Amino acid sequence: MKKAIFFCLLLLGLIFPLIAAVASGSSHYLFVWAMQARHPQAVSMMMKPADISAGRSKLGLGKDFLAVFDIAPGPAFGKLVAMLPVGDAVQAHHTNYAEPPDHMLYANDWLANDTYVFDLHDPVHPRLVRKFGSVGAYGYPHSFAYLPNGDTLATFQYSRGFNKAAGGLVEYDPQGKVVRTASAAASGHPNIRPYSLAIDAKVDRVVTSSADMMAAQVSHVAQVWRLSDLKLLKTMQLPEAPDWIFDTAADASEPRLLADGKTVVVPTFNCGLFVVRDLASENPSLQHVYDFGYRTCEVPVIVGDYLVETMQSGHAIASVDMRDPEHPHEVDRILLPADEYPHWLAMEPGGDRLAITGYGALNTRVRFATIDRHSGKLTFDVATIDMTRAWPDGWQGSAIPHGVVFSNP
Repeated sequence: MKKAIFFCLLLLGLIFPLIAAVASGSSHYLFVWAMQARHPQAVSMMMKPADISAGRSKLGLGKDFLAVFDIAPGPAFGKLVAMLPVGDAVQAHHTNYAEPPDHMLYANDWLANDTYVFDLHDPVHPRLVRKFGSVGAYGYPHSFAYLPNGDTLATFQYSRGFNKAAGGLVEYDPQGKVVRTASAAASGHPNIRPYSLAIDAKVDRVVTSSADMMAAQVSHVAQVWRLSDLKLLKTMQLPEAPDWIFDTAADASEPRLLADGKTVVVPTFNCGLFVVRDLASENPSLQHVYDFGYRTCEVPVIVGDYLVETMQSGHAIASVDMRDPEHPHEVDRILLPADEYPHWLAMEPGGDRLAITGYGALNTRVRFATIDRHSGKLTFDVATIDMTRAWPDGWQGSAIPHGVVFSNP
């Protein structure tokens, strides 16, 4: 009997740490940045501020809001636990790509030129702590990155008005005070529109992409900056792919720092992939290394050795082995239904789940998939979060999600 009790205790002692380890890598909540829309499938060509009134009417827009869903495995999965409406919706768009360590989430309504900052310290009671628009001449912020010093760096698409000239970078301290700004304007490149960014603090660098949100013009560059003072070091031309007639060397989208901590890759919306060479120098350059094989590619995530990319035009998500950055190769892909066009991916920190938003039938739901961090294998999850429901603020009907972020474990 004593031996049986001893072995039971030993077994429990072995199991509990494993359970704790699994739990520690799982997110309990999913933060969803969305906008209320009575007609979410309506085609609205809101391309500039003058289109806002007609576009809001056609889509039947209500408020932008942050929703918090319980995504812990179990019967409560998908339960709405909090909703915080903010301003009138125009185009709920990007958030941080992951929850920052300080739990301050930036979320923008791009065409409205409004950005909201939420305090997520208590995830079931999110608080709006501030809102901002233009900063001096810079307007229409797009993407946000948390910095090692606790500040947040944002790309601003324009300066001197809507699509008048190149925007730049704006750095905020934790209280929202502007620390410094820097222009992305570069001689000979009138179409620069800072889109997204990757931070490599080890070599004091920022890499920004360039693409106009409204596709009003085409850009063929990416830029490298010194992180410590935001000095623009190099505007790099995207070299044309030698063996492909489709222009993959246009409209750089979402730069990402690879798991090696020293290599930045730059995808394009036209499904090309470039690696930044000599990033630590003051004369970096771009090398074309891969073609994803589709016409439109969107928001990727890095998962260990793999770049996971949304292939919007192919209704697909693919994982690409990046251990040799100059010779990437695909290891797996999953196909979504033909009426779903994936756009945004979020990765569960320390876990294996991916959250997906997009267009078409994805306009009003959040999908999930999983990835094996060792092999890169992707598995489609049948679970979804339906964004058409009765909402706590009285809104009855649909909402369009865009940026989604897993809570920190």
